[in-house]
Amino acid sequence: MASLTIPPVLSSPRDDAMHLYKAFKGLGCDTSAVINILAHRDSAQRALIIHEYKIMYSEDPIKRLSSELTGNLEKAVLLWMPDPARRDAIILQDALSIDIDLKAATEVICSRTPSQLQHLRQIYPSLHGVYKHLEDAIQAQASGDLGHLLLAYLATPRSEGLEVDRTMVDHDAKALYKAGEKSLGTDEKTFRTIFSARSRAHLAAVSYAYHNMYGTALKKAVKSETSGNFEHGLVTILQCAENPGKYFAKVLRKAMKGMGTDDKTLVRVIVTRTEIDMLYIKAEYYKKHHKSLNDAVDSETSGHYRTFLLSLLGADCH
Repeated sequence: MASLTIPPVLSSPRDDAMHLYKAFKGLGCDTSAVINILAHRDSAQRALIIHEYKIMYSEDPIKRLSSELTGNLEKAVLLWMPDPARRDAIILQDALSIDIDLKAATEVICSRTPSQLQHLRQIYPSLHGVYKHLEDAIQAQASGDLGHLLLAYLATPRSEGLEVDRTMVDHDAKALYKAGEKSLGTDEKTFRTIFSARSRAHLAAVSYAYHNMYGTALKKAVKSETSGNFEHGLVTILQCAENPGKYFAKVLRKAMKGMGTDDKTLVRVIVTRTEIDMLYIKAEYYKKHHKSLNDAVDSETSGHYRTFLLSLLGADCH
């Protein structure tokens, strides 16, 4: 297991900025020092470091990081630096207008809470992308059922509370059965409408009711009735309603399974979930694979890149 160096005392943003500048100076870059500072600072602290650095040295530390670091480490650190909403906007801008990746775009949109999506929509136009609004970017790249689902999921206000209307739950479970398993062919619109309009608590209750009423898991029904990225979107919404930790543990496992590693997914998930629910993801990963996520990442990565990801993951719980 790679050893993680953790600074004994949290220093001020000003001190951090000075240490960063020192790490950049001279020939080469003291990458360990950079990781040691940035991987152990939360979103607000990182914003203050950037602010202090700009004032003290009249240069953008993000540009400096970009010129000093390379490869997967550079990608991971640059994605780690912004606040969560801007980070999601950057991922989506890339997935929808530069390196087209509808699966990644679907994962990000369908796994976020209504308030996260609201922030994301507000910040997206400020990125100077090809498209002004996130909705425009989606319409340009995602057609058919997937496009409709993503746009509806972005636009529909949903409760983030735990209250559930039992009558409505049963009604939705029946409607989904009628739209899928019961009939020849699939009524995609019903799936789209229910999945995009209901709260997480409600959808989790629908899933439970569906299984009780028809003896099939709702996820299984979705998979047999739909396909492609539309299926991926519905499954993401459903699994994040039931257990986001389990969903992301699965995404990470897939990224590391078999020959080679899908570093883009590895970076995206670890960086975006570290400050949200990484403890739950790690617990679910261990529960399913009897191997810690830290050990899996340790064996799939190397060098400073590995040190950075392991620093974000934090101490092993097992």
